[in-house]
Amino acid sequence: MNLNLKFAPGKADFFSTLSQRVNSYFKNNSIARTANIEMVVKTVFMFSLYLIPYFIIISGVVTNLWGMLGLCCVMGLGVAGIGLSVMHDANHGSYSNKEWVNNLLGISLNIIGGHAINWKVQHNVLHHTYTNVHDVDEDISPRGVLRMAPGSDWKPMHRYQHLYAWFFYGLLTLVWVVNKDFSRLVKYNREGLLKKQKTTAQREWLFLITSKVLYISYTFILPMVLLPVTWWQALIGFFVMHYIAGFILAIIFQPAHVIEGTEYPVADGNGNLENNWAIHQLHTTTNFGHKNKLLSWYVGGLNYQVEHHLFPNVCHVHYRKLAPIVEQTAKEFGLPYKSKETFLEAVVAHGKLMKELGIKPVIAPSMALA
Repeated sequence: MNLNLKFAPGKADFFSTLSQRVNSYFKNNSIARTANIEMVVKTVFMFSLYLIPYFIIISGVVTNLWGMLGLCCVMGLGVAGIGLSVMHDANHGSYSNKEWVNNLLGISLNIIGGHAINWKVQHNVLHHTYTNVHDVDEDISPRGVLRMAPGSDWKPMHRYQHLYAWFFYGLLTLVWVVNKDFSRLVKYNREGLLKKQKTTAQREWLFLITSKVLYISYTFILPMVLLPVTWWQALIGFFVMHYIAGFILAIIFQPAHVIEGTEYPVADGNGNLENNWAIHQLHTTTNFGHKNKLLSWYVGGLNYQVEHHLFPNVCHVHYRKLAPIVEQTAKEFGLPYKSKETFLEAVVAHGKLMKELGIKPVIAPSMALA
């Protein structure tokens, strides 16, 4: 992984102008860039969506297996909701101007099975800095059965990925819980990325193992102890919860970057990228479904992905108001502002690109990047 890539110097007029306008918006309206009452209410709702069904299950009030499975489905909505609308802002430091609040809500990721420090490295550092850059942005890096970038190696199975990808999307959070968190912690420590986060491998391994044990204990083992369910019935409930959460997260994040019209910037032989960081984000990011207020509310404003990438330190509840400012400024500077009218349109466009990426390249990806 090459973390010595350099963005183009200069051309800063766009982002400096945009930042001035965004700052003026908050100042003129006497609005803080962090969470407001709407965000607090949403936080309570998302945790309730996860915790209330859980406590109903372990209380034994619902004895019907189908009823318990239905509650697991609701918990899956809660897992995705916490990830999209609470944890995400907190780990970006945009939920509150108090660091302890962000840290506390950020480790909610550990409560639902993940590991906060891994997410910060993969998402905040690698994805937000080097968006859609092959072999650096791990959101599009080689995943074996899926080919999400033209620089990735092609396999015959990829011809059909536009058909089978949707199944694998549901495994997203389950893979994090049982495998990826462990392998990524090893990788990030080896590459010195943990040190840059002002933490140590020993501390993170202790936190990771402790939180995983507690998570498996309360989601899988405790129900078997308290309820007349077998291990495989508990496992089905656990799997269904994660499958729903994983699928929701995947179909929200993938259309934002792996979609028709997106770009995959390639550095030159000296590691230089064509654009500066802000313009790079405009070329690699797509919005969708701005008119769908319910979607925007549930997904933590991540359908305003352009605004999020340019201002990740701003709480998502403000993106709807910032979008016209960003779009107008981009147009003034002759820069792209990519957006799909509806969520369905974005998902279809994602599927089309997955089909295109599944076609065998004329030349090998390694030669194409040379």
